[in-house]
Amino acid sequence: MKTLLALTVACVCGLAHAPLATAQDLLITNARIVVGDGTVIEQGSMVVRGGRIASVAQGRATAPPGAQTIDARGLSAVPGFIDAHRHVNTGPNEKLQMQQLVDAGYTTILSGGGPADGNLTLRDHIEKGVINGPRIIPSGSVRLNLPPDQARAEVRRIAGLGIKYTGEIPLTPKPGPPPQEIETLKAILDEGKKASVWVEVHAVSPQAMMAAVDAGVTKLVHTPHFGWLGFDDAKRVAASGVKQLSTIGFGVPVFGVFAEDNMPRFRDGKPWPDAIIDGEGRGREAGYKAVNARTSWDAGVVYGYGTDTNYEPKAGLEHELKSLNLMFSMPDIIKLMGPNTASYIEMSDQLGTLESGKLADIVLVAGNPLDGYWNLLNTKVVIKGGKIVSDQRK
Repeated sequence: MKTLLALTVACVCGLAHAPLATAQDLLITNARIVVGDGTVIEQGSMVVRGGRIASVAQGRATAPPGAQTIDARGLSAVPGFIDAHRHVNTGPNEKLQMQQLVDAGYTTILSGGGPADGNLTLRDHIEKGVINGPRIIPSGSVRLNLPPDQARAEVRRIAGLGIKYTGEIPLTPKPGPPPQEIETLKAILDEGKKASVWVEVHAVSPQAMMAAVDAGVTKLVHTPHFGWLGFDDAKRVAASGVKQLSTIGFGVPVFGVFAEDNMPRFRDGKPWPDAIIDGEGRGREAGYKAVNARTSWDAGVVYGYGTDTNYEPKAGLEHELKSLNLMFSMPDIIKLMGPNTASYIEMSDQLGTLESGKLADIVLVAGNPLDGYWNLLNTKVVIKGGKIVSDQRK
């Protein structure tokens, strides 16, 4: 019986695979390299120097002096996974939780919200080597129930902490955001431009989504799950330069994560579909999200990856990939998870593809991910910035 406890125990056991403490030069050989831009090298090699990818080529490359060689025969190399919307923070279980994330293949996480101080502490614990974990991009909460002047002050406060993203700012989904929400949102957006803080908005109905776009929002952390998104509206979203994240597993029941009883559960373990907040009945939110995701994609929206899950990372990865698989091909999913999500977090020059000069965030998985999403779940080696942070080879 695989329970959540068993999943946790398995991840604890995985800690026996000790990661390297510091980055070193690497040579990865005999890999299928899924670059992330549509290019696939069937048998290639990568050289990593100083935490960055030095070369990607067909065939075998020459190892730098003193480099560790990884024979990736039978494995595929893909860009490190980026979750651009997951709620993380410091706490007593952070060591285990962060290890679970890297074991699943995540190398970068954009925190979904505050407290800002806790996000910074978690980031620092990882960067200083206190715990192992993905790269944490902190965010800070800014609430819409504040008067505009106070909301501006809160944006300046998190900017003063060195934070570049607000956490998700929820807009009223039905019947849509009232004028006072939009007034405060516009103040946040204006102050964000002045303070170089990106504003992220939680708009889960088409009317809230379009109100956010009209207000000048450029980052939406969710796909609407209250009603259908029209193609003309989706084209307007794309034309506005808005970038959007998935979380289309919201509303889709999970099985075998919280209990092996073949009963559908919501993502927090509560009964499905009754536990869905403000649900419309029988989990139709799942259908809205999946179709709206494809509508956004076909309209040309830069559509990236975010899970917003609160359970074990590999189970959350599997659930989101299963849901995406309804509407997207594997080449599209690779693009969605890689370059599109890197674009959302404003790190296209550093992450999202396996190209020379970029950070060496590399995941080696068994099998060919282009054959099916399940091969992205079979993680063997995870490298973050040239460091091996998870090695699950036997």
